[in-house]
Amino acid sequence: MKRLTPKEEEIMQAIWRLEKAFAKDVREALPEPKPHINTVSTVMRKLVKKGFLGFEDFGATHRYFAKVAKEDYSQEYLGEKLAGYFGDSYKEVVAFFAKEEKVSVADLKEIIRMIENPED
Repeated sequence: MKRLTPKEEEIMQAIWRLEKAFAKDVREALPEPKPHINTVSTVMRKLVKKGFLGFEDFGATHRYFAKVAKEDYSQEYLGEKLAGYFGDSYKEVVAFFAKEEKVSVADLKEIIRMIENPED
């Protein structure tokens, strides 16, 4: 799976939230300062070429939808980051956040519960 640029990722985040949207809707969902509508349209066309977006024709315009699930992209992206920074070790990731006090004891207990009972 190809990596997204920061602008592409920002637009994909909006599409994942909106599910189906026209370029103007995506633009409205982006944070300030909002890019020009032509920029949004150009990035969305690139995302179609990369296989991340599909579209339905509505006259002279398109309604876009994600062809790649957020979970699938996140899993691949996080896998790359883990390999690069933590030697592909989830234990090292959790230890890092615990040392940085970014995860609480309650969070860790919840993670353990989720590991022990994945069906819940």
